[in-house]
Amino acid sequence: MTTPRSRWQYALIIALALLALSVFFLPAMVRTETELRIRSTQQGLSLPDGFYVYQRLDARGIRIKSITPEGDGLVIRLDSPQQQLLARETLRAILPPGYTIALSELPAPSHWIRKLASNTPQDLG
Repeated sequence: MTTPRSRWQYALIIALALLALSVFFLPAMVRTETELRIRSTQQGLSLPDGFYVYQRLDARGIRIKSITPEGDGLVIRLDSPQQQLLARETLRAILPPGYTIALSELPAPSHWIRKLASNTPQDLG
C-alpha cells in the first residue's frame, strides 16, 4: 500500500524527469534557420547565378545549407549567424552594385512542413 508521502515522491520524480526532458529537447524545438536574401535594386538587373554564389562562398570556407530562388530574390540558408555575417561581407565584395543583401533569421520549419510546401497540388492526390 502506498502512502501519501510515496505518491508525492513519485510525482516529484516524474515532474523532474519531464523538466529534464524539456530542457534537453528545447533547443531542437526552437532552433532557427539563418538566411541571407539577395534582391536586385535596379530594374533589368538579373539575380546572380546560384552556382556562382555557391562557388564563391565555398571558396572562402562558408558552409551553405541551400541556395534557392524565392519570389524576386535568392535565398541562401547557412549553418550559423557567424557564417551569415561572413557570407554577407563576401557577397558585398563580389557582387556588383545594385543588389541588397538582407539578413534574416526565421524559425526553421520541420521537415514534413517543408515537404508539404514543396509539393504541388497534383503531387498530394
